[in-house]
Amino acid sequence: MNSMNSSMNPLHIHLNKVEQQRTGVNNVKPLKAETVQSSSFREILGSQLEEKAVQFSKHATIRLNDRNINLTNDQMERVAGGIGQADEKGIRDSLVLVDDVALVVNVKSRTVITALNQVTNNVFSNIDGAVVV
Repeated sequence: MNSMNSSMNPLHIHLNKVEQQRTGVNNVKPLKAETVQSSSFREILGSQLEEKAVQFSKHATIRLNDRNINLTNDQMERVAGGIGQADEKGIRDSLVLVDDVALVVNVKSRTVITALNQVTNNVFSNIDGAVVV
């Protein structure tokens, strides 16, 4: 086996051994950790961000505009967190209350179905849970 630099990361050593077994060659150049880790990290991060994004149905977008509801970045982050909490509890359709705004959300698709402000004296149907964020 070729001599390896003792400062090599265990990932390099493992990948080199795998490549040596696959090719039968003992003089494989070490892979750069930045290349292996950054591409994998980018792919994972991208997929996680896509999964965490909150969508708005056409109906919800119209309701937000008609009712002059503007959600701040902070509120959107709290809504996303609330949807995550609802998902952890197995809720399918949730009422998410953020400040003075009520959102009915399909948890699986992370899609806001409708939106209301001034939440007093309203009835919400077809939900199986509620989250206050």
